[in-house]
Amino acid sequence: MSSFTDPLNVEIQANGVCGRLLTEFEYHVGCETSPDIIKVPVGFVTDFASTPWGTWNLFPKLGRYSKAAVVHDYLYQSKLRSRLESDAILLEAMGVLGVPAWQRTVMYWAVRCFGWLGYSKNNLPPTQSQSAVGVAQ
Repeated sequence: MSSFTDPLNVEIQANGVCGRLLTEFEYHVGCETSPDIIKVPVGFVTDFASTPWGTWNLFPKLGRYSKAAVVHDYLYQSKLRSRLESDAILLEAMGVLGVPAWQRTVMYWAVRCFGWLGYSKNNLPPTQSQSAVGVAQ
């Protein structure tokens, strides 16, 4: 099973909707010993789960899935994975975190249907995205 190797250490921004990573954050894709590691760098700003305001009772911005949402946000902004791969990693990571099946299924299909909006407009500066994700050496 995949794994997160670090705690999520963020500073919540003044707007209460975004957070900035205070320490690097890693996720091992596929299994705990996988060399396929996503490294989210210090300073990365996330909006956690990009859920519409009207759904916050069922899908609050912060929840059991927060670590998975941070990885997904980073993948969407860095473009180091395709949107399909990024969404599959979100689904896998939510399973690792014990998110209930109904909740992760709804969230997965929401990003599959509407995620193209965020994926097409987000871009990190090349220096951040090129050096912070990939297979560990």
